[in-house]
Parts: sequence; C-alpha cells; structure tokens
Amino acid sequence: MDLDLMDKVERLPKSPGVYLMKNKGGKVVYVGKAKELRNRVRSYFRDSGDNRLQVRFLRSNVADIDFIATDTEKEALILENNLIKQYQPRYNVKFKDDKTYVSLRLDLRKPFPRLSIVRLPKGAKKDGCLYFGPYSSARAVRETLRIIYRTFPIRSCTDTVFSQRDRPCLYYQIGQCLGACAGKEIKEEEYRQLIDQVILFLQGQNEELIRILKKKMEEESRKLNFEEANRIYNRIQAVEKTIERQKVVSSQLKDIDIFGFYREGKALAIQRLHIRHGKLVGGKADTFVQPLTPAPELLSSFLNQYYGSSYIPEEIYLPFLVEGSGVLVEILSERRGSKVQILCPQKGEKRQLVLMAGKNAKMAFQKDQGNLESYPDQLDELQKKLSLHNLPVKIECFDISNIGGNQAVGSAVRFIQGTPDKQWYRRYRIKTVHQADDYGMMAEVLERHYRQASVAENLPDLIMVDGGKGQLNIARDILDKLAIHTPDLISLAKARDDRLRARKSKGEEKVYLLGRKNPVILSRRSPALFLLQQIRDEAHRFAISYHKKIREKEGLYSSLDDIPGIGPRRKQQLLKHFGSLDRIAEATVEELQAVSKLNKGLAQEIFNFFHGNKGLG
Repeated sequence: MDLDLMDKVERLPKSPGVYLMKNKGGKVVYVGKAKELRNRVRSYFRDSGDNRLQVRFLRSNVADIDFIATDTEKEALILENNLIKQYQPRYNVKFKDDKTYVSLRLDLRKPFPRLSIVRLPKGAKKDGCLYFGPYSSARAVRETLRIIYRTFPIRSCTDTVFSQRDRPCLYYQIGQCLGACAGKEIKEEEYRQLIDQVILFLQGQNEELIRILKKKMEEESRKLNFEEANRIYNRIQAVEKTIERQKVVSSQLKDIDIFGFYREGKALAIQRLHIRHGKLVGGKADTFVQPLTPAPELLSSFLNQYYGSSYIPEEIYLPFLVEGSGVLVEILSERRGSKVQILCPQKGEKRQLVLMAGKNAKMAFQKDQGNLESYPDQLDELQKKLSLHNLPVKIECFDISNIGGNQAVGSAVRFIQGTPDKQWYRRYRIKTVHQADDYGMMAEVLERHYRQASVAENLPDLIMVDGGKGQLNIARDILDKLAIHTPDLISLAKARDDRLRARKSKGEEKVYLLGRKNPVILSRRSPALFLLQQIRDEAHRFAISYHKKIREKEGLYSSLDDIPGIGPRRKQQLLKHFGSLDRIAEATVEELQAVSKLNKGLAQEIFNFFHGNKGLG
C-alpha cells in the first residue's frame, strides 16, 4: 500500500463528512460518507478476513483520497447523494431514477371529470385535484385505468377532444362511456355518482363500493329498470374479480416498502416490494457489481438515492439496520412531510415480508448472474482491445434513422455499468438537413446533444456513433468544435440490412478508432463486442421507434392533404366533427355534407377518395 496514501488516511479528521476515492488518473471511483472520517476510511485498509477483497481492490484501484468535512452526519448523507449524482463513480451503487413517480389525477372541479396519468416531480405541489398512487410503474397505472374504463363508463378522452366533439365515439357505442361529450342524457349528478364509485375503487374501499352497488342494483330492479340493474351487476362482478387478483399481504392498511438484499462475491441484488393499503401492488429488483462497500453503508446510500425522487411510504422494512438510520429517518420524514419509520422486523408478519423480499432478491441475482459476472470483464476487455484512455463505465451511442432524408431523426442512448440509463435518452428530429445526408444529420444531432448544459456537465467515458470512418470523423469535428476532449470516441460499422453478407462475414463488425487507419475487428464471441452491439442496437431501436411514430403521425393527415379543395380549415372541421381519420373514411356522402360549409360535390370527392384508395396513409 502506498505510504503517502496511508499517511493521508491517518491525517483525516474525526469529524463527519464525505470521502472521495480516486484512481491514478484522478477520476473519482467511489464516494462514501462517515460519522468519523478517519475511522471509516482506515477500516478499509485492515487486512482482516472480512475485508480482504476491499484491501485488494484499494491496492489496485485507489491512488488518492480527498474528503469534505461536515458539521453533522445529516449534512454528510445529503452531500454524499449529491456527489454520487455529480461524479457517477464506478464503484458506487447508483439508483437510476427518472425524477418522477406515476400517479392518477382526478380534477373534481370540472362537471365531467376524467382520470389522467401524471408524473409528479419530487416536491410537486398539489393543485386541488385528487391524486391516487403513486404506482410502481407506468405499466401498473395503465392496467388500473384499463380495469376502470371497462368497469365504470366514465370518459377517457382529453379535455380538448371532449370540448370539440359533437357526436359520441366508439366507447359510447360499446357501452364503455356515457357520451357526455355529445350532449347525451347524462346529468352531472349521475356522472358524479360514477366518479364516487371510482374513487372508492382507487382507495381500496371495495367492500363499501360493493355495498353501494348492490343497493343501487336493488333500487333499479324495483323500478323495473332491468337493463340498468344488469349493468350494475356486471360492475359488481368486475370489482369482485379484481379483488380476487389482488394479493393481501399485510393486515395493516398502510403504505409500506420492503427491501430485500442478497450478495455473493462482488455482485449483489436489492429487491423492493411496494404495499399500498395492505395489498402488494408491485416491486422491482436492481442488480449491481460492487466489491467495496459494507452492506449497511451500501443499503443506506441506496435508500437515500431512491427516496430522493420516489414516493416515501409511512413505513420501510429492512433486512438489517443500515448505517445512520436515525439521520436517514429524519431526512425522509422531512421529505414526506410526516413521520417515517424504518424497521428491521425480527418476527411475525413483518419479518415474513422481509424474508419474501430477500428471497426475491436472490432470484433476481441468479437470473442476472451471468451479466453481473461478465460485465467487469467486458469493460476491461473493451478498454484493453481499443486502447481507450477511460474505463468505459458510461457509454453513449448515437444513431440516425431516415428514408431518403424524409422525417429524419436521431437518437442518443446511455448505458451505465452495462445497463440502460433511460433518464439520459434523447431523440432529435432533424431540422437543418433536408436530403439524404447521414454525415450532416449525425453532425446536427451531436452538436445539439452536447450543447445541452445538463449533458455537457455529465459527459460519458465513451462516445460511439453508428457507422464507419466518415461518421467517426464527423463526430471528432463536432466534439473539437465544442471543446469536448475527455471521452474516448469510436464508431461501429454494421451492414444492418444485409443479413446474408453478415452471415458470410461470420458476424464480424468493424470498430473504427481515431488515428488508426484500419479498423479493429473484435471476435464475434467477444464480451466487449456483445456490449457494443447491445448499446448500438438499443440506439437503433430508439431511433426507429421515434421515426415510426413521426411517420404515423404525419400519415394521419396526408390523406386529407391529397384531396383537392381540402385546406387546413376544412381539414380541422372534418377532424373536429368526426373525431378521427377512420371515422371520416367510413362516413357516407350525406354524413360528410353535415359538416359546415361542405357542399355535395366536395363531400362526394372525399367519399370517392377514401373508397378508391385502400390505405389511409
């Protein structure tokens, strides 16, 4: 061990603070917090049976240690979280948050309110609306909405569409909406009763909801209104079926998060389960490669990052006591606005929930074990084979998608520690290039991307562009123009559309490097090549999906634009009247004539156009 480094450790203060471990290149590779800086950092260098892995790691990876002293442990915990976000150190466990959580919003100030999906940033102020959630994922909230719309005939259209409709949509025809938009005989009071039922459903008060529905069904039966009674009966059946699918795991009707932890060698998994009103509503596992940090410190850091943007429940159950739990409780309670409890249950129902989370963490670890074991080798091989200056922990890749220069788009994706970090995904619609010019498009996307302050302040270790030497040189010119010199730069060439040729070349791909005439050919079985292909293919997928979305959107209006006599105003009138292009295409001449200022000749022209063309694009 370097004597100068050991001397520096011995001279650390005994106060609370944050320490930053750096490699030989001066790059921060680990950030940690401590109640007493000297004792904490010194503990890493003890060659005991429990931390020999840490000592070996320090000897080969750490050349210097800096520190920032703080007045309190609470300040150290907050500073640690900020520095992890700033430096993105290789050996910290990093929770990839999207700064928001998903909820359902209901604005009761409107006469016919609707549910909408919202992503609330941390600390967002409520605006007088009712909020339900947060949900564990966008998928979970969409599934909830699907159940609600099939069970309760409330409107799903946006306020803009609702205000412009003068005839009901398909959902009215199939009985999944009451058609309030088109002036159907539905009173606000009747609609509000439906909304009250939806609120009970979302609050988990299903027994009360069923009681109200049964009473309503009996009333309709006494009035001999059997059709309405049957609709209510079907609603009761749907609610009861939903209850059967929900797993009640806690007798306490609280919001609880449970964490499981599993570690083996250098890798680990953290599983979180979400209980809302006593029901298990979702969960997710995160896997990491992290050879350095003791489990209590590691889990404490993860919780501090995770609850920096995620919903904070009333109670949090952990498998073991984390470092600085009292300070963490104080911080989380401040963020929540009410008291938060962190518990380490030892028996009973709560302990069983923690054991269940631990079991799921182990299964997540085993599922991802191959990737966890190969990831460090992938990075090391990549750095060695391509002679990179940086260990490529953060890799950013760019791709262009266009057809003959039309609706051209570009994408940027980022992987950190071998996994996608979608908060850094970006997509760009090409603005300055109007013909098939891949070089010009790539130049525009790179310049727009790296001119963003948030991106420029958090550069990747490696930038990869999809293409050959031409794309590589364009990328170099743009980075030079922006004075960005820290990241390594490569291009990966693939004949993506020629599968036969790809098979003949045995899957070989060419990696072009600056200052080297010939490309590097990585073995098709190379873990490093697999990582590059995975990232490049994700950039391609992201670009293609955006390109497709734009083409579909433009296609909505291209048919109307091709009809003589249809300008922007008439096009808007048609869409407002019918609601969609499909409805316009299905309309009769008489129905088309009902649109304001549309004469019979033009109505016939529109009818002939759609019935003489097979497609709508």
